[in-house]
Amino acid sequence: MHRTNDLRWPANARASVALAFDLDGPTGAAMLDGSIWHKPEYFTFGGYGPYRALPRLLDMLKEHATPATFFVPAWVVENWPRQCQAIIEQGHEVAYHGYRHESFFALDLAQQREVMNISADLFKRHLGIVATGFRTPSGDWHTETPALLMECGVTYSSSMRGDDRPYFIEVPGSANGLVEIPGRWELDDYASLAYTRGPNYPSGLDRIASYEQTLDNWCREFDGTYREGLCMTTLFHPKISAKPGRIALLERFLEHMHSKADVWFATCHDVAQFWLKEHGHD
Repeated sequence: MHRTNDLRWPANARASVALAFDLDGPTGAAMLDGSIWHKPEYFTFGGYGPYRALPRLLDMLKEHATPATFFVPAWVVENWPRQCQAIIEQGHEVAYHGYRHESFFALDLAQQREVMNISADLFKRHLGIVATGFRTPSGDWHTETPALLMECGVTYSSSMRGDDRPYFIEVPGSANGLVEIPGRWELDDYASLAYTRGPNYPSGLDRIASYEQTLDNWCREFDGTYREGLCMTTLFHPKISAKPGRIALLERFLEHMHSKADVWFATCHDVAQFWLKEHGHD
């Protein structure tokens, strides 16, 4: 049985879990091209996330005493400030996720900097915080983006896919670079639970996975993380998995992970700070 023997986690934990949610709201491609204003169905689907799903999710996390990181587009903070303040009040982390869920690969560096500056201003104004984390909305960026993020005060990213442990992304002039806490598509609830009416393919067949199969997949990912002593994060979305029926999947997933006594549950910020302390250069 393989276990990565060069990793140590706080309190002698065997593995680490950084539960993370993308609170996208109605931001994204349809907002960026303006078509969302002609699609009230899609807007309300997105708005359901911060307005209705988030409070339910926060109650569940409180019940299970589990910290989480919420990557939030600043437009969502701007339009649902009270709901986002509740994330902070309950001891969770809020981190950057663009302004309107832009593709950072489609933006030049000046445009990326503008998004980061707007986000920092809105986070400070509405939440009273200076965020240290970032998850690229589109899953990609330019080679120069990590350096830009560090210039904007970001110390870690959860955007890339290069490992199942944290690692450093090299940044010129920085002793350590940017800490990367990689996620995986297997732990993205969109992959199994995001139903759409079109395109109608495959015709006549289900377009989401069964709940039991979804839960089994997630638990197997955790079991592998635990077995090898790694660090796992998620790419969950409240508007997808924090609905009345589906939140039971999250509850059972948390119960499965908490059944192991030696797991360190932490925010992404805390994981990044620990990684810098243990593996960084002064």
